[in-house]
Amino acid sequence: MPSAKALESKQAKVAQLVELLKGSVAGVLVDYRGITVEEDTKLRKELREAGVTYFVEKNTMLRRAFDEAGLSDLNYTLEGTTAIAISNADQTAPARILGKFAEDHEDKFELKAGYIEGEIYDKAGVAALSKIPSKDVLLAQLVGTLQGPIQKLAATLKALQDKKESEAA
Repeated sequence: MPSAKALESKQAKVAQLVELLKGSVAGVLVDYRGITVEEDTKLRKELREAGVTYFVEKNTMLRRAFDEAGLSDLNYTLEGTTAIAISNADQTAPARILGKFAEDHEDKFELKAGYIEGEIYDKAGVAALSKIPSKDVLLAQLVGTLQGPIQKLAATLKALQDKKESEAA
């Protein structure tokens, strides 16, 4: 039986994990078995730059945290090596970055599952989410789409004005 001090430490760790999970908008679980330290360092840097927290945790700790955070449907993934990436702002960043990394390292790195605002996604769902562009890219595409018709309208109005001015002269 664990000592009282060890038990308190584990309970504090689970409470910290629960707080992280509840404060996040998205998370992705991966099996990182086989990647090199260099690959892991590069991945962590990319995730950090995107504002994503990435860490390895024991499956038992994650299981308890998922139960307390209302994400117990993710418990089926907690076998083997498990790392989790959590984002507090961008819903697709963890899936997008880890999905691309998984494609590049198929034999060593595998998506397990994920969640966005409490909605659970299996491996295929996370892979599909990884194809969605970032929010900034989507907004830029929207602006570009809206800008085209507005520019055409402005050009048409300018042509009408020029035509009327030439007719008046």
